[in-house]
Formats: sequence, C-alpha cells, structure tokens
Amino acid sequence: MSETFVFDTGPLRHFALAGWLGVLKYLTQDNYVVIPESVEAELLEQRHSHASLEQVLNADWIAVDHGDDIQYLAEFARYEKRLVAGGRNRGECGVLALGRCYGYTMIVDDRVPRKIADDEKLRARGTLALLCEAIREGQLTVSMVESLADDLLTGTYHLPFKPGGFRIWAAGQGLID
Repeated sequence: MSETFVFDTGPLRHFALAGWLGVLKYLTQDNYVVIPESVEAELLEQRHSHASLEQVLNADWIAVDHGDDIQYLAEFARYEKRLVAGGRNRGECGVLALGRCYGYTMIVDDRVPRKIADDEKLRARGTLALLCEAIREGQLTVSMVESLADDLLTGTYHLPFKPGGFRIWAAGQGLID
C-alpha cells in the first residue's frame, strides 16, 4: 500500500549536497512524495550557493503542495507562531501542517518539530529510521548506509554519532541486527 511522504528541507538538502538524493527517491518509490511550498521556498533561497539543490527542485518524483485551503493555512499559522524565529523554520511549519491536515508521513529530522509531531500523535519519521528500515528489508546494506552517513557528516548535517559510528549506533538502538 502506498503512502504520501512530506519532506522537510533538511533531509532533501543534505542528501542532495552529499550526492545521495537518489537513495531517497529509491526508498520512496511507489509512494507519493510532496514538499510544502515553504520547503520549496527554502530550497530556492539556498540554490544560489548550492547548485546541487536544483536536482531537488527539478525532481519529477517530488511534487510541490501550494496549500491554499483554509484548514492548511490555519494549521500553518498555528505552527508558525511556535516555530518561526528570525524567518527560519517555515519549512517545518508547512510539513507539520500537511501532516496534520492530510495524515501524510512527515520526514523530518529536527528535534523540535519531531517532538511536536509526537505530542500531537502525527506520523513523523527521521531519515535514519527510513535507512534502517531499508536495511532490515534488504533494500540497502549496512556498508552503504555507513558510507552515506559518513558523507552526510562531512557537511553540516547532525546525526547522533560521529563518522564511522553508524553501525554501532544503529545496533545499539536495536534498529539493525
């Protein structure tokens, strides 16, 4: 059964910068992938300094939701009051609003929006959960995800382990054998 994934800026941005965006496409195949207009805006703002973000903006497997119904706009405004500071975090507001309004599975790695999603009993997952699930299902290998995680850590992406630490961390969390 397919589902709809709504991605936050962070996972798409960092996977694209590290050259691993194709992994997210592979893992979400047979599902619908959407980003809110607020995530698109964040990516558009950053594309001038990171040309590889064009591959996210031009991806035919990612649709942009321009959310103009009243329920979505009200939820976006509610999250905006909680999360937006200095013009930041509008992407998370759109992701949470789409998740809340339509029951989409949110792919978000930041702690605060994940906590909000948990508190409101919304479906949210982090990219590490997606990757570990793919390992358990035989879609990816531990070695491949170790390389991917180490590449992500060469940038500014925050993961709960240091380079070379994925396998020990994932096993310690009971996410892989």
